[in-house]
Amino acid sequence: MNCKIFGLLGMAGSLALATATYAATPAAQGANEKAFDSHISAADQMTWLKQMTSAPNHVGSAHDKANADFILAQFKAWGWDAKIEQFDVLYPTPVSTAVELVTPRAVKLGGQEPAIPEDATSGNTADALPPYVAFQGDGDVTADVVYVNYGMPADYKALERRGISVKDKIVLVRYGGGWRGLKPKLAQEHGAVGTIIFSDPGDDGYADSDVYPKGGARPDTAVQRGSVADMTTYPGDPLTPGIGAVPGAKRLTRETAATVLKIPVLPMSYGDASKIMAELGGPMAPDNWRGGLPLTYHIGGDGKTKVRLAVKSEWSLKPLYDVIATLKGSKYPDQWIVRGNHHDAWVFGAQDPMSGDVAMLSEAKALGAMYKAGWRPDRTIVYASWDGEEPMLLGSTEWAETHADELKKKALIYINTDGNGRGFFGAEGSHDWQKLVNDVADDVIDPQTGVSVNKRLRAKVLVDAFDKTGESTEAELAAAEKGGDMPIGALGSGSDYSSFLQHLGIASLNIGYGGEGRTAGSYHSIYDSYDNYTRFGDPGLAYGAALSKTVGRLVLRIADSDTPPMQFTDFADTVARYLAQVQKLAADRRAQDPKRVQLTADGAFKLASDPANPVAAPAPEPATPYFNLAPLENAVAKLQASAKAFDAAYAANGAALSPAARERLNASLRDIDQLLLDPKGLPGRPWYQNMVYAPGRFTGYGAKTLPGVREAIEERRFADADTYAVITGNALAAYAARLDAATAIVKGR
Repeated sequence: MNCKIFGLLGMAGSLALATATYAATPAAQGANEKAFDSHISAADQMTWLKQMTSAPNHVGSAHDKANADFILAQFKAWGWDAKIEQFDVLYPTPVSTAVELVTPRAVKLGGQEPAIPEDATSGNTADALPPYVAFQGDGDVTADVVYVNYGMPADYKALERRGISVKDKIVLVRYGGGWRGLKPKLAQEHGAVGTIIFSDPGDDGYADSDVYPKGGARPDTAVQRGSVADMTTYPGDPLTPGIGAVPGAKRLTRETAATVLKIPVLPMSYGDASKIMAELGGPMAPDNWRGGLPLTYHIGGDGKTKVRLAVKSEWSLKPLYDVIATLKGSKYPDQWIVRGNHHDAWVFGAQDPMSGDVAMLSEAKALGAMYKAGWRPDRTIVYASWDGEEPMLLGSTEWAETHADELKKKALIYINTDGNGRGFFGAEGSHDWQKLVNDVADDVIDPQTGVSVNKRLRAKVLVDAFDKTGESTEAELAAAEKGGDMPIGALGSGSDYSSFLQHLGIASLNIGYGGEGRTAGSYHSIYDSYDNYTRFGDPGLAYGAALSKTVGRLVLRIADSDTPPMQFTDFADTVARYLAQVQKLAADRRAQDPKRVQLTADGAFKLASDPANPVAAPAPEPATPYFNLAPLENAVAKLQASAKAFDAAYAANGAALSPAARERLNASLRDIDQLLLDPKGLPGRPWYQNMVYAPGRFTGYGAKTLPGVREAIEERRFADADTYAVITGNALAAYAARLDAATAIVKGR
C-alpha cells in the first residue's frame, strides 16, 4: 500500500548526545553482522521475486495462498518456529464494472490493461481482478460530471466560491494531493452519487519520465487500483473494529460499518480520463488544477457531459494467511522484536510489496543460518509476512488486535518494510530509536557509490539545498552540514506499522530505499511486474540486499543489546519542534483571519476576480482565538529535561549496572511508548490513540504530529485544541515521569 518513494531520512530530528554502548561487545556484534551479511544474496531475492510475482496475488487468490505456503516452508527449512494464522475478513471482489461516456457521445471506457510484449506476466490476467477499488459502494448511476482536481477540502472550497455543486453529480478526481480513500469520502459527503479516480500524466506519467516499457512512468492504459475504505477512522476488517476477526467475533453489518462507502467508485487510466476531460465544459479550471493532459482543463457541471458508472461486488468473508515465524530469545524471551512486510498485492506486486518481502526472506534465511550455527538472540525475534495489507491493512491489524494484550506486555519494537527501490536511504518512526537508525545507516554501504548510505544521504541533502531542489527541512540541512544524527520522519499510515504504533503504542520504524528508479507509474497496476522492477526499480536487487543488511543490523543490535538502544533526547527535541509548529500554526491563523475579513469587506475578492469567470469571497469562518497550550508547553519542557538527564546518566553509569538493576531498567523502558496513548483516542476516531503520531484526517498516509491539538486548530474545533493540549500534555508528562524513574534506577536509587 505504501506509495512513498524514500529519498530522505525524514522530517524531524536532533543532534545526538554521547551514548553509552548498549550491546554486549562491539567485537561480538561485528562478528555477528559479518556472519549475517555472508548469507544475504541478491540472487536469492531475484529467484524468489520471479516465483512470487508469476501470478496475481490479491486477497483470496490461489497464488496469494501459494505464496503464504511457500514463505511458511522457507521459514521452517531455515530453523524458525513458523505457522500460518488465518483471519476471515470482509473483502469485496468485483462481479461487474462498467464506465461509459453517455453524452455528448457514447464511448465505452475502462476494462483490464492490455498486455505489453516486453512484460512477460502482463498477459497472465486470467486470475486477475479487473481495475477496481475496494470498499466502495455498489451502484449503477448516470449523471453529469464535475472535475474536482485532487478532491481535497480546499478543492471543494474553491468550487463553492465558483458556485459549483457536486450534489447528484459524478466526481472526476485525480490521484495525488491526499490519500485515495478521502476522495470518494469527501465526494459522498458533498452529495455526489459516484466517483472516478484517474492518474494524471503530470503526476506519474509522461511528464515524470519515459512511460513503460521504455521507462518506469505510467503508460496511458495503466490503472492504479487501491482501497477507498475510510482508513482514517480505523484500519482492518470493517466488521470487527478493535477486535480480531476470529471465529466467534461479534461483527457489524456492512451497512453499519463506518469505513465502507455508499457510492460507486472506479479507478481509470489517463487515456480513458482524457476522453471525459475533453468533453467537459463549464468554467476553466484554476491554474493549480491543471495536470499533464494535452487539453484544456474545464470543471464541467453544466449538464452536457454525462457518464454511466456501475459497480457490483461480491461481499463475503475471505481468508487471510499471515505467516508468523519466531526465534525465541535466550535471555529476554518475553521481550519481542516484531518485523514485518506484506505479501499480498493488487496484481503481481513486484515493487509493492514483494521487493520488501524478499528482502525480509533474506534476513530470515541469514538469521536461521546463524541460529543453526549456534547463535541465540537475547530477545525473541518474530518475523511476519502479512496478508491483506493492500485493501485495508487487514492482516497486520487483525493479528495485532487479536494478540493486543500479549503485544502490550512483550513487544519492544515493530520494524516494517514495504516496497523498496534503487536510491537513497529513508526511515520514519519513533524518534527514541533515531540514534540507532543513524548508527546502522553509517555502517551499511551503498551499492552504487561505495560509501555509507548515511553519507550518501547527507550529500543529497546538501546538494539539493545548493541547487534549490528537493524538500529538505532545516533540521535535515543542519544535521547534514554540522554533523550529528540525520532526522527520521514521523509515521502516519499506509502500511502495517499502523496498528502497532497508533493503536497499541508500540515503537515502530519503517525502512526503505528509493528515489532513483522512477517506477511510480507501475504502482498498483498490472505493470508492477518482475520485468518492470528488475529493469527500472532495482536491477539485480542490489538495494534489496542493502535493505536486508540494514534491517538485519537493526534486528541484531536490538536483539542482543543489554538495554534497549534508545536515545530519548531525540524524541524530546523532536516533540519540542512539533510543539513549535503548532504554536506557529495558531499564530499564523490568528494573523490571517482579520486579513480575510478585511479583504471581504473591501470587496477585494470580487475586484480581483475575472467577471467572466467569477470567484466569490471565501465563506466566513470563526476567528482563531488564543489557546491555553500551557499544559502541553510545560510537559514538553519537562520531557526535554527528563530525557537529557536519563541519556546523561546512562552514558555515565549504564555499563556498570548490576543484572538486577538492568532487568528493572529493561522493564521500565520496554513499554514506555505506550504512555503516549490516551484510551479515548482522537476526536471522532477513537481507534487512533497515540497523542504524538497519527495519520491526518485529510492526509491519509501523511502524518499529523500532536494530532489532537494540530487538527483541532486546522479544522477550527477550538474547544478541542484546549482539551487535547491537556490530554497530550498528560501523556508526555507520564513519559517524562517514567524516564525519571529510569534515571533513578541507573543512578542506583
